[in-house]
Parts: sequence; C-alpha cells; structure tokens
Amino acid sequence: MLSIGLAMLQGARHEHAEALRGAARELGIDLEIVPCRTASDVVDDLDGLVLPGGESTTMRIASRYESLLNALFDWMERHPQRPVLGTCAGAILMANPEDGRTRFLNVSIDRNAWGRQRQSFEAEVTVMLETPISSKIPVAVASRGASTHHPLEVHSQAAPLLDTGYPGVFIRAPRFDASDLQCTPIAMLGEEVVGVLDGSRLGLTFHPELTLDRRFHRWLLSEATLRGE
Repeated sequence: MLSIGLAMLQGARHEHAEALRGAARELGIDLEIVPCRTASDVVDDLDGLVLPGGESTTMRIASRYESLLNALFDWMERHPQRPVLGTCAGAILMANPEDGRTRFLNVSIDRNAWGRQRQSFEAEVTVMLETPISSKIPVAVASRGASTHHPLEVHSQAAPLLDTGYPGVFIRAPRFDASDLQCTPIAMLGEEVVGVLDGSRLGLTFHPELTLDRRFHRWLLSEATLRGE
C-alpha cells in the first residue's frame, strides 16, 4: 500500500484527496492518504507528498505554530528521490522555501502574477509529461468528511477531459520566470511555462485537482511505486 502525505495547510486539500483516490482506483493501487496537520504527521514512511494551492503567505504563517512547513521541507531534503506534487501556492513554496534552504524547484516564481481573483480563468494546456494511462473508471461523487467539509464535486461539472490537451484551471495563479528556468518544462499555456519537473518534484501553476483529468496524480502514485521498489 502506498502512503501519500497531504499537507493540510490551506486550499483544495479535500479535492486533492478525491483526485488521489480516483487516480489510485484508475491504477489499481491500494492507497493511504495521510493528512499532515502537524510536524509529527510528516513521517519518514511517506512515499510521496502533495502540497496544495492556497495563499502562500498565509500558509507560511499558519504553519508556524505546529512547525508543519519546516517538517515538510525537512522530509523533502531527507528523501530527494520521493515524488512531490505542488500546485499553485504549493509550487511557490517549493520554488521559494526561504529560511536559507536550497529551493526544491530550480526556477523563480512570481505570486499572483496573472492578477486578482476575477482574472482567474480556464484554458487548454499542453502537457509534455509521460503519465500512466487511465482505466476510465467513473468518478464517484465525494461524500461529506468527518470535518463536515464537503469537497467540490470533481465530476462532469468540473473542467472536463479534453481530446487534445489538458483543462488548466488558473486561480490567482503564479508564473514561472522563464529567464531563470533551470529545470524541465512539462506543461505549456501557449508559449508560457506552467508546469516544471525538477528530479522527482513537480510544480504546476494551475489546479489539476479541480478537473476530471487525474494524470498528474497518477504520475505521483506511479513515481512513488517505482521509487519504493
């Protein structure tokens, strides 16, 4: 069974959990999702991590009490071969960890560079990342969790699958600085780099958890399986 840590900092945490469960079903993998709320939750046994979106400054401040962010960064430094998926603010934290740490994505990134909330948009993204094929298992409607949070329904009313590209959902999105790109671009919006891969660390400026297309979550689980063998 794979064990994937999900940082409960802010943002679409529950939607990432739904996407991970769906990806595991598509790949026929047994999965345990470990909610990481405090430093003690970030254990060495984790096979991979997800850093969701949100507001990066708020996430830094909110994590100080339980030292969660430092624990996540420490884990990433101890396990450089284990995969990490960071989306939107998660990518900001990976590219700019601060506190004198070496950045986990070797690229500069600008916060909220597309504009305010009302400048959020959906657009087709070209993906150049090899990912496992989906089994096309139907998506189950998310149920209300123990915390009474009801995740956004990731089904036909979310950004749909596309025949030719990926349904990119950009919400107050950051932007990678192409002049300081020292890792591999794996997703493009026209001429703009919106996804990068640095070893086992994948950073996206959009929100894959808000679509029907789970290829990035399948990538995470597949990489975790390969690196655990």
